[in-house]
Amino acid sequence: MSGILAAARLSWRDPWATARCVAALEGNDGLVLLDQDSDGASTSRWAYLGWRVIRQLRCRGFPGDPQARDPFAELAAGLQAVAHLGGEGPAPFNGGWMGWLAYEAGAWIESRPTWKQPDEPLLWAALHDPLLAFDLRQRHVWVLSHGLTPGSLAGNRALAEQRVAAVGSLWQQLPTAVLPSIPVSGRWHWCTEPRRFADQVRQVKRWIAAGDLFQANLSCCCEATLADAADPMALYGLLRQASPAPFAGLAISAGDAVISASPERFLRAGADGWIETRPIKGTRPRARDPALDADLAVELITSPKDRAENVMIVDLLRNDLGRVCVPGSIRVPVLAGHEPYRQVHHLTSVVEGQLRPDHNVVDLLRACWPGGSISGAPKVRACRRLAELEPVARGPYCGSLFQLGCDGQWDSSIVIRSLMLHGQRLRAHAGCGIVADSDPDAETAEMAVKIAALRSVLSDRVYQSPGSTAP
Repeated sequence: MSGILAAARLSWRDPWATARCVAALEGNDGLVLLDQDSDGASTSRWAYLGWRVIRQLRCRGFPGDPQARDPFAELAAGLQAVAHLGGEGPAPFNGGWMGWLAYEAGAWIESRPTWKQPDEPLLWAALHDPLLAFDLRQRHVWVLSHGLTPGSLAGNRALAEQRVAAVGSLWQQLPTAVLPSIPVSGRWHWCTEPRRFADQVRQVKRWIAAGDLFQANLSCCCEATLADAADPMALYGLLRQASPAPFAGLAISAGDAVISASPERFLRAGADGWIETRPIKGTRPRARDPALDADLAVELITSPKDRAENVMIVDLLRNDLGRVCVPGSIRVPVLAGHEPYRQVHHLTSVVEGQLRPDHNVVDLLRACWPGGSISGAPKVRACRRLAELEPVARGPYCGSLFQLGCDGQWDSSIVIRSLMLHGQRLRAHAGCGIVADSDPDAETAEMAVKIAALRSVLSDRVYQSPGSTAP
């Protein structure tokens, strides 16, 4: 048995508006929306929504804890459990696991850094049936079902057809317009004051000067306690409006939520084993004045410091991919290319390779975790030094939102420009790559630009920090 058991094409509806409607009808626990900025770019064709959970994968804890489980082993077992359902369908992703993997999952690969325990699970992923696939170019939606149940992953054609028909009926009752954003109130507090962040940049530069590091991606964090009941759907809508991104998404589980407007692909691996990663290094703010905006783009493109930082991470990723790829297959079709977004200009590279036949996507993930663009070089040493400076665990931030298909394909983003919700507590992180010639004040200003859109989602935007003023 392979492929989709039942599929039907539906009329176009906005992915987030659809997610809000079905959440209002059936609740949002277990909902995953892997969204895209519908700008027609090659990286932004498909969005996916799953809300009826069949099974879940959930891991907490580090090695040595008798209750802990290896999140990479759990992913491997999850892939094996659904591999018989793989096959061709109308969308690139036709069913499988969707969820997040936290940055600190690296503790299961390398024990030398002192990893901080996050509030959120190291791994949470859900298998949904049915699944909605939104084709942003053709402007239609597919409903897909294997007919799975919590008691059986064998697939049931009659049940699959019944579910597809039921979603078709539901489709006619949903509003077609994009629903308005809902204000969310809260007050931000800095976990690391901006002036302290600048001091940390200076410390990283001292380590680099001493030969301890080449580069490290230092992050800063704000927290807020929400005044009203936490609504991750509303928060995602506000962030989506303020900061559209090609790898946006929302995943909700048991009071935790990852609310992402990420511009960065981490790893994509097709069922044929062809791999792509798109590291981002180098940032400038956008300007309303077209001439000034163009000058900022040129400044970024011609910056030796930003280009060197990007090239350094490309080399790190080439090394990571080399552990699991066919020798000679790794190439870099784009090196430090310019990509503009609503708030910032970025330098983005593309690294590709062919996975060896004796390896699968979980082997690839182990070889590359955590991502080089959000850790540093040498990677393990950078993770250790970052753990010494950063006061709170990153959790899903700098981890990944992902989809793992029944056919073994994988696609994932680096969770940056994102919010983490744990109960009533909301966190916003932003980071900067620090190299030898980084300027502490400029890096602090860059961090402020990146985090501004995240902070703006709260209607009561008071930024408090004892003895200092936020940038």
